[in-house]
Amino acid sequence: MSRIYQSLFCFCLLLGCWLAMMGVHELGHILGGVLTGGSISRVVLHPLSISRTDLSVNPVPALVVWTGPVLGVLLPLLFWLTGHLLRTPAVSLLQFFAGFCLIANGAYIAGGSLDGVGDCGVMLQTGTPVWVMWGFGLLTVPTGFWLWHRLGSFRDWWRHPERVSEQSAWFMLLAVATLVVLLVCFSAR
Repeated sequence: MSRIYQSLFCFCLLLGCWLAMMGVHELGHILGGVLTGGSISRVVLHPLSISRTDLSVNPVPALVVWTGPVLGVLLPLLFWLTGHLLRTPAVSLLQFFAGFCLIANGAYIAGGSLDGVGDCGVMLQTGTPVWVMWGFGLLTVPTGFWLWHRLGSFRDWWRHPERVSEQSAWFMLLAVATLVVLLVCFSAR
């Protein structure tokens, strides 16, 4: 039974990190749009789609497009550092999430620079040099892996399924279900 709870926890952690990463990334675009006098027309955060923020008025698209990945890495780092300073029991989960966001955003921007997909297309159209996009990836992806490495060996964790309690697995499932409901509700706006 321990392996089932460990697997449920792991699946929910990865899914939750993906969904929360999209939410934090889009929050960056929303804040960038609002702070530059833009008008948000639609935010897509549905769990079965790739997230995006559409602006009907976007006076500073170069800034708005960068606030997504920049806040998408800075906010999770801030959450982790706050958890670390407050010595919260969830600090390892916050560290994992911060690493996840660093890797996902960095790989998206660096990799997307090659074919101009999504935000990267806007970055290229508004004059961001490819080397800046690669530099963002070179800074964030290794930092994310460094945070993960500091958590210890995944192989060691996987060999000891008893380390994940039944309560932790069900809590993680409930957290992800709640996140899915919130994202669907927010996306419908």
